[in-house]
Amino acid sequence: GRAGRCQHHGTGSGRPAAPATPFVDDGKWVEGKHYFRIEPAQAKVSDTNKIEVAEVFSYGCPACSAFHPTMNELVKQLPANASIAYLPASFMPQENWPMLQRAFLTAQALGVADKANDAMYDAVWTTKELSAMKTETSLKPASALPTLDDAAKVYAKFGADPKEFVAVASSFAINTKVKRSDDLMKAYGVDSTPTIIVDGKYRLTPGSAGGYDQTIELVKWLVSKEAAGK
Repeated sequence: GRAGRCQHHGTGSGRPAAPATPFVDDGKWVEGKHYFRIEPAQAKVSDTNKIEVAEVFSYGCPACSAFHPTMNELVKQLPANASIAYLPASFMPQENWPMLQRAFLTAQALGVADKANDAMYDAVWTTKELSAMKTETSLKPASALPTLDDAAKVYAKFGADPKEFVAVASSFAINTKVKRSDDLMKAYGVDSTPTIIVDGKYRLTPGSAGGYDQTIELVKWLVSKEAAGK
């Protein structure tokens, strides 16, 4: 699949699209409270010509892991005029987020990122093979943090060759994508994960929306707002 398309769980380009909701502004969602306008508007994460809904995330982020089932549900509920993208964050180097960011971008380049999305959360939080934690409260020493080789083993289950994976991970193309990811995070004004960005124009979090279900509702409302050109 192309970068920015989500195809796990049978979603993505092949999913039956939810009907688009007509835009109605009944005052429920307030700019500056529930969501924030990004000024000036920024580039999208992917090269889609649809309205982009992007999740800023890290597999190493416990709040992202908790939000992940809701994110999968949001993907299913997006209308046909919207597409999904993922922007990996790196701002917790002590927990090896830069490695997980690089692994995701590499997997995306090799076409296995979407298929492995659920499995990567499992590898960090369920089997713990990619966990940075020694116990619930203490981090592993830097020398014992999971590596790209460890991440490559997870992606190998989805068809990525481990040697090729590690080689591509250190390539100029991936270095460029890493820098762009970090630059976009700053441009969007993201300071926590998970954060949702709609079309490079609006930023929200499950906290600002008021909960997980409200996040789905607000994102769909912002997509309809953007479609209406309001």
